[in-house]
Amino acid sequence: MTSAVQLIRAADLSDVAQYAYAATAPREARLIFLAGACPLDVDGTTLAVGDYAGQAAVCVQTLTRALAAAGAELTDVISTRVLVASSAQADLVAARDVVAAAFGDHDVPSTLLGVTVLGYTDQLVEIEAVAAVMD
Repeated sequence: MTSAVQLIRAADLSDVAQYAYAATAPREARLIFLAGACPLDVDGTTLAVGDYAGQAAVCVQTLTRALAAAGAELTDVISTRVLVASSAQADLVAARDVVAAAFGDHDVPSTLLGVTVLGYTDQLVEIEAVAAVMD
C-alpha cells in the first residue's frame, strides 16, 4: 500500500537537517495521534537503563507496535518529536541517529528536544508521532 504522506523538501533551506521540512496528507486521510512511545517492557520495566541509543531503539519498537495496532506503519508517520532527558548534544544525537535509521528514506519532519526529566524511572528517551493513512 502506498503511504498517504507526502514529504516536502525546501530547496531554499539548509540541507544539513536530516529530515524533510514539511509533510502533508490528503484531507480524506485518517490521522493517528500516538502517545509518546517509551522504553518500557510489557510489565512496565524501563529497558536499556543508562543507554540513550538503546532506549531509542526500544521506543521505535514500541512506536511500531502502536502504529500496527492503529493499522499503520512507520512509512505512514507524518511527523515525530524525539524527547531526550539530557542537556548533552551527543546524547540527543545518539537517540536521533537510531530513530533516523529506523525511518530510513522516510525522513519525516522531526523535532529533537533535550528535556530535564521524563515520566518513568530511568527513562531517557520518548518518541511522539502523528501518522496518516488512507482506509
